[in-house]
Amino acid sequence: MDIKIAIVQKPPVLLDLDATIGRVVESIEEAAGLGAKLIMFPEAYLPGYPTWIWRLRPGGDMALGNTIHARLLENSVSLVDGDLDRICEAAAKAGVVVVIGMHERDSCYSGTTLYNTVVVVGTDGSILNRHRKLMPTNPERMVWGAGDGSGLRVVDTPVGRIGCLICWESYMPLARFALYAQDIDIYIAPTWDCGETWMASMNHIAREGGCWVLTTATAIQGSDIPASFPERDSLFSADEWINPGDAAVIKPFGGTVAGPMHQEKGTLYAEIDLEAARNARKALDVSGHYNRPDIFQLDVDRTAKLPVKFKE
Repeated sequence: MDIKIAIVQKPPVLLDLDATIGRVVESIEEAAGLGAKLIMFPEAYLPGYPTWIWRLRPGGDMALGNTIHARLLENSVSLVDGDLDRICEAAAKAGVVVVIGMHERDSCYSGTTLYNTVVVVGTDGSILNRHRKLMPTNPERMVWGAGDGSGLRVVDTPVGRIGCLICWESYMPLARFALYAQDIDIYIAPTWDCGETWMASMNHIAREGGCWVLTTATAIQGSDIPASFPERDSLFSADEWINPGDAAVIKPFGGTVAGPMHQEKGTLYAEIDLEAARNARKALDVSGHYNRPDIFQLDVDRTAKLPVKFKE
């Protein structure tokens, strides 16, 4: 079965959740109008990847970092408060599956901790899965808490079985295997990484897992940073490419069929054949006939790790 997919790597309105959601809804309508049934957005797209953390001086820019983080917290996503409703409604109206990354605020317990989260929204507008990044990378740990295993799930959708890992989680072999062992068709990797090394990794995963791999970062220049961003001009140059995007589609067993879309603010489209994933695993099925469970065993704890339990 052939499915048309769309990978959106347009810039968000950094630190502005409402405006960025508006762009997401427009992109969903545009892609659905062109026949896409699966629409993917980058890592932390709502309201934009915290690229400033790689530019602040350790210890020297603490006040600026605190100011930016406060703005980020105000514009983060609370799933329980319905902050994703407009996107869910757009997905349901168009009858498409949407995969999107976000800064998710823990509004149930601490009220302030943020997580790097990706959700899969079904064709009826329901959230099919929420995965929080297991381990933030380097300075990301000043922004996000560590997620648990509750989102290490592959979910059924009308466009195939979908699993997601975020950015360098794709370098965690056991996390990858946890998805491979759930009959995955499409491995979705929203990211901030890009370039030849990342593409080589995505090809490796497509070969190793026998699945389609969709990946993208955000294509964004310094000129895309809003004027309202605190001390924008001291952190960014208007003409620089902060990230080239590099959206790509990799076929099962390896081989790029679309992209990488380099330094282009737009949407990458491709047709994928779901049967190709299962056919690719005839020769190599790392969680099936090419596995040795008598020697190697993996236990995955998918229970949610709650910070507190109240007894009345």
